[in-house]
Amino acid sequence: MKRHKDLLLHGNEACAMGALAAGMRLFAGYPITPSTEIAEFLSVELPKVGGTFIQMEDEISSMGAIIGASLAGVKSMTATSGPGFSLMQENLGFASMAEIPCVLVNVMRGGPSTGMPTRPSQGDVMQSRWGTHGPHPIIVLSPQSVLECYTLTIHAFNLAEKYRSPVIMLMDGIVGHMWENVQLPEKIEVIDRPEPSVPPDWYNPYDNLPGGEIVPLVPFGEGYRYHVTGMVHDKSGFPTLVHEEVEQCLDKLIYKIKNNLHDIIRIEDYMLEDADICIVAHGSVARSAREAVNIARNEGLKVGLLRPITLWPFPRFHLENISKRVKMFVVPEMNYGQVYGEVLKSCPKRAVRVTRVDGELVTPAQIMEKIEGAAL
Repeated sequence: MKRHKDLLLHGNEACAMGALAAGMRLFAGYPITPSTEIAEFLSVELPKVGGTFIQMEDEISSMGAIIGASLAGVKSMTATSGPGFSLMQENLGFASMAEIPCVLVNVMRGGPSTGMPTRPSQGDVMQSRWGTHGPHPIIVLSPQSVLECYTLTIHAFNLAEKYRSPVIMLMDGIVGHMWENVQLPEKIEVIDRPEPSVPPDWYNPYDNLPGGEIVPLVPFGEGYRYHVTGMVHDKSGFPTLVHEEVEQCLDKLIYKIKNNLHDIIRIEDYMLEDADICIVAHGSVARSAREAVNIARNEGLKVGLLRPITLWPFPRFHLENISKRVKMFVVPEMNYGQVYGEVLKSCPKRAVRVTRVDGELVTPAQIMEKIEGAAL
């Protein structure tokens, strides 16, 4: 693939290009609207860089394939939408428990079930966090532009390798199908899997190291023998029911994320310094929200925007700080209020929502209606 500084790019295409730039060399997936362009692009471009493209028989096997590739040391990714994302949940839980880095792209469409295949939605926010069972965190990123489809995909792979965790790129159908003229960054940071610091006989892939250091996952076939299971396991990877080992296993899943929130969480704020009203929006809706801020400012209303780029872990600390100086939060989203519920946890009784579930974008005018009502 030739590299260009200036390109007219499609959101899904930019996501695929970002994956290649991050070093992804195996894609396994099943076509589904509105994510299919990712698979189409990679089916052509991956072989050119020595990678492998596999069209799987379904989304369950797609997740299984990228988990297996990652265990063999290959950066891997899959892409899907609502119904396929539901099918991937069991293997997503396995990847979380076994601490296997991989990236899952979900280009959201209207649901439930088959829903509205060609219409966008933001209805999978809670499923991305709570779709699998058991106590474990997940990292979820939400781009708002074609350029971010590229840069955040690279970031997703970096986080996956750094924290030995699956990472979800949660794009809505508008961002995935948007065309924009972009300038790709000339320099990017790519994090590769570190080498082990101990010989094979000393290696325990799930050890609890001092200071929360994460044990590198050594690829199969390099002389480091270990066991992989979806069951609660000891430091060598074998199933256990010993109380202390169970707690250590589950605590490690939680605290490797919780203790690094400063590194994982990204937000963007716009005109929040003197704001009385804060809009909280992500993905394509954040673009409408930014325009609503501009309109409100022209009308003399002090309105600002907080955009969670990292949806999970949710930036609750930032909201709590902002709540100390604003009077009201307005939360627009293409669902019945999934982010709104998280805002309420941080700022009880001080938020209103703007919802839309008909497959159309939330408009600046709809947001302004709530802002003007709150300002009265």
